[in-house]
Amino acid sequence: MTPAEFFQFAKKHRAQMVDLKFVDMLGSWQHCSYPIEHLDKDTFKDGLGFDGSSIRGWMAINESDMLAVPDADSARLDPFFAEPTISLIADIVDPVSKTTFSRDPRNVARKAEAHMKSTGIADTCFIGPEPEFFIFDEVLFEQNQHRGFYQVDSVEGAWNTARIEQANIGQKNLGHHPRFKGGYFPVSPTDTYHDLRSEMVYEMRNVDIVVEAHHHEVGTAGQAEIDMKFQPLSKMADQFMWYKYICKNVAKRNGKTVTFMPKPIFEDNGSGMHTHSSLWKRGKPLFAGKGYAGLSQIGLYAAGGLLKHARAILAFAAPTTNSYRRLVPGFEAPVNLAMSARNRSAAIRIPMYSNNPKTKRLEFRCPDPSGNAYLAWSAMLMAMLDGIQNKIDPGKPLDRDIYEMSAVEMKKAKIQTTPGSLEEAIDALEADHKFLTKGGVFTEDLIESWITYKREIELDPLRLRPHPYEFQLYYDN
Repeated sequence: MTPAEFFQFAKKHRAQMVDLKFVDMLGSWQHCSYPIEHLDKDTFKDGLGFDGSSIRGWMAINESDMLAVPDADSARLDPFFAEPTISLIADIVDPVSKTTFSRDPRNVARKAEAHMKSTGIADTCFIGPEPEFFIFDEVLFEQNQHRGFYQVDSVEGAWNTARIEQANIGQKNLGHHPRFKGGYFPVSPTDTYHDLRSEMVYEMRNVDIVVEAHHHEVGTAGQAEIDMKFQPLSKMADQFMWYKYICKNVAKRNGKTVTFMPKPIFEDNGSGMHTHSSLWKRGKPLFAGKGYAGLSQIGLYAAGGLLKHARAILAFAAPTTNSYRRLVPGFEAPVNLAMSARNRSAAIRIPMYSNNPKTKRLEFRCPDPSGNAYLAWSAMLMAMLDGIQNKIDPGKPLDRDIYEMSAVEMKKAKIQTTPGSLEEAIDALEADHKFLTKGGVFTEDLIESWITYKREIELDPLRLRPHPYEFQLYYDN
């Protein structure tokens, strides 16, 4: 869509307002709305000013002026405003140098794709994520000097089988609750969220997202998954921003709340985002061949790059302290850095549903949906390219249940594991990030800012606060 076509699009929908959105360093949309007459064709070149010092992890107050340059092709009719409003996604530019901003995640994704093309290895990186999330009825939390707690509730939660409902107003507890770890694929009345997920899907389709399926996930309390058809990396990252925005706002519209936290419920499945990826060149898939699990040598090297750099990648792909409540050994989480066909206990799975070369891909199972997709998927692409360029061997595949292997067998097989904490992941990124800076894709400035933010704003403050479970463990000591 050109700027001229944008104004025609707005006129068609009788929109009088434009909502300008951009993604911050941590992966959340920020926005500002403008009357349509405030924009003209030059806006799509010159941008609109805003205070960059007020955005997490961005500018100092003495260099706060930034420009948000709208992308006309990103125009969509926003489904959540009372009056017709057109949403535009913006790229961030320095107003003095007129260069793209190094900490703009959307810019990083575009640079990653440009670098891929410059290597001559591939011209397209397709990404197909499987984001999971929870739908709750209520969430309460507080943390201050004398109190710290959280509480989530869902009418579908397994813990509510004994709850007394208000029968006098027609609300009864009918006993259909998914058990802990028992929520995969039940029909109604156990699955009470089919219509809500469908409403989310309809809104996604209205903004041109191709949805392949939706279903209840393993966890109780409304754990859900909606799968999008694979797309090129930057396009999928834009779509994932819409995905989160739609899921949260459709839930709110129905008196519910959605969270993409990886592990909001104790002793139940966490929410992951298994990410399928493949490289193509001139319309032909590069990962299909006659090697292990039908992979080409390029596909095997790409897997080797992912496994070698996985611990650093997870600083972006599993980027919260809560992420490592999910990535825990012994609970079916993909913590073992190995490759396998079909085996879901490995960090990389090669799906075997079809022999069609176009379907051959790597499924990296460690990421979760809490982070910034632009950065996480760009890091994955850079690791795969590094694996191909340096012919990194992924090691021997493991086709048995890794969790049944003894410690001796694991040591003999030299299977490494994912970081045990966000702190370990950040340390890994600090030690291993040269593969990210090739072609200027990730800058040292961005990586240093990410590491500093995670240590100072998340890790250090969490270290200072007593945990509720510590009272149960130690109060009477």
